[in-house]
Amino acid sequence: MRDGTDQRIARGLSARDEAVLAVERRSWTGPGAKERAIREQLGISPTRYYQLLNALLDDPRALEHDPVTVNRLRRVRDERRARR
Repeated sequence: MRDGTDQRIARGLSARDEAVLAVERRSWTGPGAKERAIREQLGISPTRYYQLLNALLDDPRALEHDPVTVNRLRRVRDERRARR
């Protein structure tokens, strides 16, 4: 029998969650380019995007899907929290 975490990992990420991680993998030139892409590609506000992204950083499915990006973003988040 599987526990809840194993079942969530087995189901994988939603298409939207994968798209959020894909946006975060890209490098961005110039101010506003990322926010514009978030609105155009995902159809959500940048505020909502960052809420979703932050939740994904704690999701084991996201770590399994894209460990390099998730671990990089976790380090950045932890460094910011430590400075507060």
